Amino acid sequence: MTQGMLFSNAKEQKSPNLTRPAPNKAFERVSQVAGHFVEGVSLPSPKSVLDKSPDDVVVTCALRSPITRGGKGQLKDTMPADVLALTFKNLVERSKIDPNLVEDISVGCVLAPGGGATEYRAAALVAGFPESTAVKSLNRQCSSGLQAIADIANAIKTGMIEVGIGAGVESMSQQYGPGAVTEFSDLLEEHMQAANCKVPMGVLSEQMAKDKGITRKDQDAFAASSFQKAEKAQKEGLFDEEIAPITVKWTDPKTEEEKTITVTKDDGVRPGMTPESLGKIRAAFAKDGSIHAGNASQVSDGAAAVLLMKRSTAERLGQPIVGKFVQASVVGVPPLLMGIGPWKAM
Repeated sequence: MTQGMLFSNAKEQKSPNLTRPAPNKAFERVSQVAGHFVEGVSLPSPKSVLDKSPDDVVVTCALRSPITRGGKGQLKDTMPADVLALTFKNLVERSKIDPNLVEDISVGCVLAPGGGATEYRAAALVAGFPESTAVKSLNRQCSSGLQAIADIANAIKTGMIEVGIGAGVESMSQQYGPGAVTEFSDLLEEHMQAANCKVPMGVLSEQMAKDKGITRKDQDAFAASSFQKAEKAQKEGLFDEEIAPITVKWTDPKTEEEKTITVTKDDGVRPGMTPESLGKIRAAFAKDGSIHAGNASQVSDGAAAVLLMKRSTAERLGQPIVGKFVQASVVGVPPLLMGIGPWKAM
């Protein structure tokens, strides 16, 4: 499963320079991504992406909680609906939107308890949204949050709603584990491709790395570079604008004492990582494997929310426009090739 999504940034809209190499190359990459979805797909030109129309679907506020380590981080003892409720509160406070104007909220989550709809509806009420604000949950695996945004954007485009929120939440501390994938029935197990749907991502990634000739050395070098960039960005405060701190209860694993803490930054950024230090970590999914805890995706807890409406609505309400939703596309891929799926947000 894969999803592509195209946004344009409001800063570029103010002074477009269509000859600059970076935006054009970025657009070219998105075009290449779109080519995976539908043969002969036609994307709007760079100029039309930057054009302004009263009917544009725009983003007026976007923020997230800190992303913390699942099972070990500062959000390990907080239920996902609580993280979401606090993130909703922060969105309302930062955007200054009247909650009564928000007609629909879509929440993406892979490991949602009981499907999530009940908990997320409760989270919206706790955050101050009225009973008239509808809430739904959805699961499109890794692109669940992107799908939530696309659903709200499309509802605004069609006139179904005027103002909405696309969100995502996950608590791998609370929901992750052996029960995350249920047992398949005989009907599903007897179909080869259907049975392949439950092969773990780590196993799939190991096989794909071998098929593509991606060595552990290359993965460790890339991971070390990523850690170093994240460490530098965190020290320089580059994440501060997008992160909205939340205050939660946390149990100290050393003392078992419950404390009230304010979580302000991502806690999975490991300082001082090098290819050499990563090279000492044992492979996680196969004895001769290349993927391990230092170069694989982190098990995480956190939430994010995006406020969307038409440009004309934003201007009427005095909302700042920080980006424009252009389009989204989805396509399935073979279950054992899950890792090839390109999905992108700009």
